[in-house]
Amino acid sequence: MSTVNKSIIPILFFSFLSLTSFAAKSKIEKLEPGFWWVGMENPNLQLLIYGEGIGSYQPTLHYPGVSLKAVHNVENNNYLFIDLWIDKSAKAGQFEITFTKPNGKEIVYQYELKERRENSAKRQGFDSSDVMYLLMPDRFANGNSENDSVEGMAEKLNRDHYDGRHGGDIAGIINQLDYLEDLGITALWSTPLLEDNEERGSYHTYAISDYYNIDARYGGNEAYLKLSEECKKREIKLIKDMVFNHCASAHWWMKDLPQKDWVHQHDEYTNSNHRKSTLLDPHAAQVDKTQFTDGWFDISMPDLNQQNELLMTYLIQNSIWWVEYANLDGIRMDTHPYNDAQGMSKWGEALLTEYPHLNIVGETWYKNAADIAYWQKDALNADGYNSNLPCVMDFQLFFAMEKAFLEAQEWENGVVRLYKSLSADYLYKDLNNILIFSENHDTQRIMSTLKGDLEKFKLMNTFLMTTRGIPQIYAGIEILMEGKKSDGDGKMRIDFPGGWEGDERNAFSAEGRNDKENEAFNFLRKLLQWRKINPVIHNGKLTHYIPENDVYVYFRSNKEKTVMVVLNNGEAKQELSLGRFSEKIKDFTKGYDILSEQSISFSTGKLEVKGNTSMILELKK
Repeated sequence: MSTVNKSIIPILFFSFLSLTSFAAKSKIEKLEPGFWWVGMENPNLQLLIYGEGIGSYQPTLHYPGVSLKAVHNVENNNYLFIDLWIDKSAKAGQFEITFTKPNGKEIVYQYELKERRENSAKRQGFDSSDVMYLLMPDRFANGNSENDSVEGMAEKLNRDHYDGRHGGDIAGIINQLDYLEDLGITALWSTPLLEDNEERGSYHTYAISDYYNIDARYGGNEAYLKLSEECKKREIKLIKDMVFNHCASAHWWMKDLPQKDWVHQHDEYTNSNHRKSTLLDPHAAQVDKTQFTDGWFDISMPDLNQQNELLMTYLIQNSIWWVEYANLDGIRMDTHPYNDAQGMSKWGEALLTEYPHLNIVGETWYKNAADIAYWQKDALNADGYNSNLPCVMDFQLFFAMEKAFLEAQEWENGVVRLYKSLSADYLYKDLNNILIFSENHDTQRIMSTLKGDLEKFKLMNTFLMTTRGIPQIYAGIEILMEGKKSDGDGKMRIDFPGGWEGDERNAFSAEGRNDKENEAFNFLRKLLQWRKINPVIHNGKLTHYIPENDVYVYFRSNKEKTVMVVLNNGEAKQELSLGRFSEKIKDFTKGYDILSEQSISFSTGKLEVKGNTSMILELKK
């Protein structure tokens, strides 16, 4: 998640949120969703219609298999919500919806129902066989300089400013898909691409001003479709970042709200207290819970009221629309616990009803596994709550990784942190469906934490790619990019070198990387390409041993294969007694280390491990 510097945002007085008249001629300004599909599991469709006085009009339609179920008038007469029933017998095609005023005046809208993609409902989401690559489009690569600044968009190109728009776009991402495929990436998560028309700090696009349109500075909806198509050609799954807790103060509906309770309003500006623990705390005061969920994330991010049924239907349909339209393989939901819990449970259920194998990951930023596990689908929660969120983000393991490789082992420190974090896995309903990471766009770059240490980089990524869960890496980790949180988000989120014409070097190519960067890239590439073809790492049983002398040993095993992973986090060489691991080694006589590409005999009963070194041994008989 991101926020905008409050010093550069005008104060948002709540009189701004009053229901005002939209100065327009009698016409439909907005109708969302603009089209739909036949053959959906849920036959219900609700249309939001916006235009001056549209609430005074009565809709009618005549199309086989489609019927008008209900009309919802709201307190703002510039809005109308209508419920359609799309029967299984309905065919793809266009039909007219006629809006008639009592005085006989008519507005006619041409609506379209499309055919669904073949096997759309059977799509397979991302899973533990994948390695996910996270990028921020504005800071990754600029493939089309013509859309750097766009007429009608408030913020223009300013690459010289760390919080400005730098011009990265979807065309730039497409240009580097071969690079990602070569690295071994199988899933792509981009931070939000939807329109963010705020005047400052809009590059992160977490303040959405239009839920149905990709930002024109990224290339628009057609460019996003192209990205999806190009990803599919390379067997890279596409994951869309969604933000439902809040919208932008620049969102079009903020000038003329449908209802007063469309967003949470307060007598004076009220920020969220950001105390996520209040939702799970049985002793929490209601006032504290309410401020967490109903307070605004930021002055420029009005808090959406998901207890409003019309709004929640809008958001659910928006998600389904994007999955179907852009052929998505997954969704990442921003600030998941900040949303209304019951509303998001309905959201997850609706998505999984249409797409049973789609995967959805929520940002669950908690420091302990108990809090994170609460939000995973089908968790055995004491209060009976089911989030219908299949995948959660393991921030507990992230915090452990931040410290583990910098410390010598003590009772609680060093690689013991990793062991302890995973020992809490009994809390999770689905161990394979947990997103694991060492950094993302909201955290300090891990290489700044590790002070650029290449050997620690190798240790950490060996762990990340061989433990349980779905590994996610952040653009630039493969070339050891650094960035400090203390410098501010914009300075931390620096551009990928070579993504812009005229850059001093191009780190997307081996020639543009220095020796240390190439060593890191090649190490990670070998690891990812190996992981891709080894199901034992995707879903094999994890058995780990209490770390001793800075050495953490664990195994991944299934019926076909057993892999032994050794992480020596200390400076000194260690000699391990293999008898301790006989439970897993059994009658294996040797191991092949995929990192050093050497075969190692177990005949001596000992295993020597160099300091600050990792081993991944495929066990052989």
